[in-house]
Amino acid sequence: MKIENSKAGSIAGNLPSSKSGQKVEISAPAGPGDSVELSPQLQNIAKSLSTADVFDTARVEEIKQAISEGRFVVNPEKVADQLLETVRDLISKNQR
Repeated sequence: MKIENSKAGSIAGNLPSSKSGQKVEISAPAGPGDSVELSPQLQNIAKSLSTADVFDTARVEEIKQAISEGRFVVNPEKVADQLLETVRDLISKNQR
């Protein structure tokens, strides 16, 4: 199993996506005179996302190392509990 760094971005453009400072730029072809203006709420969200960590890079590296050394242990009870919790959440959202 190979785990690679993923890049996550936002519609606000060029924002950091992890502690490692990776950035993703999202662009689309634009025609003459095309422009986009973000609402103040979306601008605030973009600012918050630019300073938020998407994931803990050090923790990911620690897990990758444990997997490669065969030290990574899966707790099946915890996995099952979390899976059931997710299913319950999805069911309750669909019943609303």
